[in-house]
Amino acid sequence: MNKYDPEYIDQEEKEIMESIKTMDVSKLKKPSKSEQNKIRSAAKDFMKKHTKMNIRIDPFELEKIKEQADLAGLKYQTFIKSVLHKYITGQLVEKDKMAG
Repeated sequence: MNKYDPEYIDQEEKEIMESIKTMDVSKLKKPSKSEQNKIRSAAKDFMKKHTKMNIRIDPFELEKIKEQADLAGLKYQTFIKSVLHKYITGQLVEKDKMAG
C-alpha cells in the first residue's frame, strides 16, 4: 500500500506533493535568525502538549496492529494513537455495547 493513500489526500495536498517533486531546493533561502527562533518556539510549544509513553506489547498483537495500520494508510504508532483517541472520545465502542 502506498504510504500516502490517495483516499485520504485532498486535491490541495496532491498539488503540494507534486510541486515538491519539481522544487529546486538550491533556490530556497535560509530563514532569518528571527524566523528560526519562531520555528523553534513553535516546535517547543507543540512538544510540550504531547507526552511520550512506552508500552510492552505481544509481538503477535503488534503485527496485527501494523497490518490494520497499513490498511488504514497510517504508520502503526499513528494508528494506535488514533484508536486510543476514538475510544476515549466515545467514537469507538465494544461490539457487545453497540447491540445493547
